[in-house]
Parts: sequence; C-alpha cells; structure tokens
Amino acid sequence: MYKSDVEAADAFLEKFKVLKKEISKKIIGQEEVIDQVLISIFAKGHALLVGVPGLAKTLMINTISESMGLSFNRIQFTPDLMPSDIIGAEILDESRNFKFLKGPVFSNIVLADEINRTPPKTQAALLEAMQERSVTISGKNYLLDDPFFVLATQNPIEQEGTYPLPEAQLDRFMFNILVKYPTYEQELAIINETTGSITQSVQKIITSEEILFFQNLVRKTPIAPNVVEYAVKLSSKTRPNEPLATESVKKYISWGAGPRASQFLVIGAKCHALLNGKYSPDIEDVKSIAKPILRHRIVKNYIAEADGRSIDGIIEGLL
Repeated sequence: MYKSDVEAADAFLEKFKVLKKEISKKIIGQEEVIDQVLISIFAKGHALLVGVPGLAKTLMINTISESMGLSFNRIQFTPDLMPSDIIGAEILDESRNFKFLKGPVFSNIVLADEINRTPPKTQAALLEAMQERSVTISGKNYLLDDPFFVLATQNPIEQEGTYPLPEAQLDRFMFNILVKYPTYEQELAIINETTGSITQSVQKIITSEEILFFQNLVRKTPIAPNVVEYAVKLSSKTRPNEPLATESVKKYISWGAGPRASQFLVIGAKCHALLNGKYSPDIEDVKSIAKPILRHRIVKNYIAEADGRSIDGIIEGLL
C-alpha cells in the first residue's frame, strides 16, 4: 500500500485531518472528545463517555461511523435488558433446526447507551465480547466484525436505580472521556446549524481495510525505552502500596491503576504521536493522554473526598 512506514504515517495524519474536518460538519466543538474517540479506535481500544444528556454523544458516534463507512448499532441499556438482547440467541427455524440470530453486538461500532442502567449480568455479556472480540452461544464461538469498537455512555447525574460498573470492568475501557458543555459561541453555532432547514451529510473518508492497516501501523511505531519507562512509572506511582507512590497518592488513593493502564499509555502515546506528525512518541504524548486513561482506574478514599481532591488533580500532580 505504501513504500515505507514513514509514508504510511504521513498518509495516516492526512486521513485523520480530513476525517476530523468531515466530522466537524455535524459536530461543532468537542475537539478533544473526538480526538480521544478516534485515538481509541486506531489503538484498538474501547471508550467510555461520561456526560449529561443532550451533548450529542450519540450523534457524534453516528457521524464517526458514517465517515468511516462502518456498520453501527445502538443498544439502549435498560434494567430489563437480557444478555441475549445484545449477543443474539438461537431460534428454531421452519425446518425445526436451531439457527443463530445475531444480536446488535455484531457490528463495527457498538454504542452502549447508559451502560450503568442494566444489571451486571448483561454488562458482563458486553464486556466479555469487548475483551475476547467473539461471543460463545451453546458452545459455538462466533467472531465479531473487525474493526470492532465499543463506545459506552454514562450519565454522571441520576444515580438512583443504576448499577455502577465494577472496577474490573471499567479497566477494559481504554479511555474515560468527559464530555463537557459547549462554550457560548459553540452553542450559538449549534443552534443556528440545527434549527434551520439544511441538514449536513457526511461523506465516507476511510475504508475498514485502511483502518485495520493504520491500527497495525500504530502498533509498529517505534518507541524509546525512556518513554516506556515513564509510562510504567506513571502507572506505578498511582498504587499506594508500591515504593514509587508519592505522598499524595498514599494519603488520598485507596486503589491504583493496573498493568493494563501502562499498556494503554504506550499504545495511546504511539497513536497520539502519529496524529501530531511525529514518527515516535515522547513523554509529552504520554502526558497528554494520561488523564483519560488513568481517571477510571484510580479509586479515591474518604480523605480525598473530605479534602475536595479530584482524581484529575491527583493525576496532574504525578505527571
């Protein structure tokens, strides 16, 4: 496809710029969120979006899937949703044979809307599919589509009647992305754009073959040993009982990030570097993606709550 990895990296950067321009036709602002979602797609990760309703989370992921020409399914999680509603079930066909009917998880991009509204049994079914990239029904294994990406959303308010994701399951998400309110100027542009009669359409920019190629390119990107050491040290610093832990971590944190955080910091830094025109990541790349990777892997204790310390503030102190 390309003569060298350098040429491929340049092409990747160009594609990314065109992709972002196309997405911005429908999504105004939210630059950082779009960057992080795209990094998690190209780094073969999954993302958890946390934001109040009405911030275009669903529209954003729909627009991204359109611009990438990928199949897209949305699952609205409710308290009565069953695992078979996600992965599919076996039914009897006309000739009285069992036939597997694929569920919505058989898609390139799956939007798990309000994932904390469904019981753990159903959450686990999706999270198993995320980890294994396959589902097992009646002893038969079915591979999921490739590329496969899960984007789950959570509402930070209205915690009554929800089932918070356990730490072990949160750990499967590469990024925990905070979606903030638009600025006054952005909201003005959104209102002008969405209340008129003209609707913007999004063109397909990239093929699934190219996505798979670029996912592989991200993995192949060389990285200096000192950058890997920095990423692993950063994860280690968040663990209160480890020798590298800082005083603030020992005081405010009850549980730190595991080795998966270090893996994601390295892969995320590789992708971030390529998307910023660099052929190899440096420590700045690790720093720029540290917060979304670490914020859902660290558990504060009651002293941090009492002192009004935020997770992001504690991570900031470790960089």
